[in-house]
Amino acid sequence: MLGRALAARALLLVVFLLGGMVYGQDFLVVDSARRYQVMDNFGASDAWSCQFVGRWPDVKKNAMADWLFSVDTMKDGSPKGIGLTMWRFNIGVGTAAQEDGSGIRDVWRRTEAMVDSAGLGVSGAQEGQKWFVKAARERGVKQVLGFLNSPPVWLTKNGKGFASHGVSNIDPGRFGEFARWMVGVMALSGLDFDWISPVNEPQWDWSDGGQEGCPYSNNEVAGLVRVLNGAMDSAGLRTKILLPEAGSIKYLFEDGDKPGRGRQIGEFFGFGSRNYVGGLSRVGGVVAGHSYFSTAPWERGIGWRKRVDSLVAVAGGGGLARSGSGGSRGLKYWQSEFCILGDDAGEIRGDHRDTGMMAALYMARVIHNDVVYARAAAWQWWLAISPYDYKDGLIYVDKSETDGRFWDSKKLWALGNFSRFVRPGMTRVGVGGFDEGLLVSAYRDSRRRKLVVVLINLLGGGREISLERVGGSGWCSYLTSEGDDLRKRLVKGRKVAVPGRSICTLTANY
Repeated sequence: MLGRALAARALLLVVFLLGGMVYGQDFLVVDSARRYQVMDNFGASDAWSCQFVGRWPDVKKNAMADWLFSVDTMKDGSPKGIGLTMWRFNIGVGTAAQEDGSGIRDVWRRTEAMVDSAGLGVSGAQEGQKWFVKAARERGVKQVLGFLNSPPVWLTKNGKGFASHGVSNIDPGRFGEFARWMVGVMALSGLDFDWISPVNEPQWDWSDGGQEGCPYSNNEVAGLVRVLNGAMDSAGLRTKILLPEAGSIKYLFEDGDKPGRGRQIGEFFGFGSRNYVGGLSRVGGVVAGHSYFSTAPWERGIGWRKRVDSLVAVAGGGGLARSGSGGSRGLKYWQSEFCILGDDAGEIRGDHRDTGMMAALYMARVIHNDVVYARAAAWQWWLAISPYDYKDGLIYVDKSETDGRFWDSKKLWALGNFSRFVRPGMTRVGVGGFDEGLLVSAYRDSRRRKLVVVLINLLGGGREISLERVGGSGWCSYLTSEGDDLRKRLVKGRKVAVPGRSICTLTANY
């Protein structure tokens, strides 16, 4: 039996690589009675390019903002942009002012501080990034999250924005100063953050000067969150705290090679844990983890995601109440950062740009697995805009601080197959009837009476999808392929063709 399964998967891989012209037929079956998570958002971050690109000529930065945030349509009805619903803002910690003394080699990875060591606002700081927040808000984005890679440099042990020797770069005795500074940023920046994420990937060493970063033990994370929670309550802020932004989802349920920095679902949200913070007033009822180093091989990645889902359900009390806010009851999971890194067990490499469908399909498969098997209520990409020769950007730009070229990638539009149509408040529902080559998820908006189905065809051969077993009217398809960027088509009759190596979103009224 195992041999047959392996042979079948090998055949799928061969067909994927070689392609094909035959259209197989599948019957779409949606079961709205099977309800899973309520979706919160799809997003991306402004690190690090927006500090410069936000100062580029208006026509260029507005075009990029339209791609990322717009929900408008073009003359043929195709989307103008991907309609992100969450924007992640990288809160600067003062490494830019240190210049080469920062120890961070890449100028683009240094950041300004909006509030100084005296707690005063700094005029003009992070203006390029602020421009993108304003552009996002103007285009309808309602959720903005501020995240920190490090404490501000004047509070760190070594006076830098990255650590030494893989240990936390701030003494617990300075957590109060750190928390007051974060409250100052939230109060003085004018950005009206919905969420703040005080630590990022606390498992990593962060000692090489490649970027800002700070490791933390679970005990240190819990201590900082408690102090920050109290400071936010005292200031009367509405912002919620997101944690722990684990560097890989495996650290949510095991220590791995990081004792004292893993098992973070139980550590922070399990009743009885000494590091329990799930009941704090500002903690937002969300476990956040990153999908790095967990996507391949496919079967192992799915198993890890199912484990995250089961542990979140236990910590949150189980059932469909995981969409609640505050405390461990109703706990839910967010995948809060991902791009293609490493070699992913030989499936794809992270180095060198890929603006085509290979990287886009890989991304779409990760989104599907996170949403379906980990029941992620949110899914957020890493760099919205990248100047690097890497598979890390939705949009790519010249590495110029004042002006340059920019271009989109298929990853942008692949994310749009989800973000543009699966809106906050929609519920993922049951769907079936497909084999391994076609990944399908479905979402229902009971208020607006909308149905959305996302189909990812990993194989080279086309598929014909029959809608005969599904109700609904006014069906439309939006296709992303080598030749299409969310191109809209009206569905005639009750069948729709999904070409090989493409992503197709179907929408209908019901």
